[in-house]
Amino acid sequence: MRRGALLHPQLAGAFAALGHTDLVVVTDAGFPIPAGANRVDLGIVDDLVDVRDVLRTVLRFVDVELAEFAPELKTHHPSLYAEVQEIFTGSGAVFAGASHETLIADHVRRAKVVIRSGSFEPWANFALTASTQPFDWFDDERVEILPAYVERRARIRDRAVPDLP
Repeated sequence: MRRGALLHPQLAGAFAALGHTDLVVVTDAGFPIPAGANRVDLGIVDDLVDVRDVLRTVLRFVDVELAEFAPELKTHHPSLYAEVQEIFTGSGAVFAGASHETLIADHVRRAKVVIRSGSFEPWANFALTASTQPFDWFDDERVEILPAYVERRARIRDRAVPDLP
């Protein structure tokens, strides 16, 4: 067993296969996942494994540039929204709204991996866009860094708290 490494073999393989702009979808226990999806089911019983722990784990092993979720999370479940903000603080990711219907009809179908948690709470579904590490990819001073990476570096350095526009 390796300390500090991701122990779940299916998640480790899925994360290793991700490329820039690939989607990881993290869901609550009730989210409809289409047949044929690369599904990693972590739900054991209600509220175990919690979606917050899944998000923290994804961020530990995957660089994320965008987190999309239903805008109702901010207005209808503000305590979870605040926790999600805390989880993503300093990650460099930005938040964007995506309706529940869009998550179901589009994002989950395009996802490289769908991770189902055991969470029983509304609006706990997230589409995360994988990124490259902005410090590693532009560490050669002879290479001009792209503006998006300059901004992302600043959000990481400043430990920016993401917020829905």
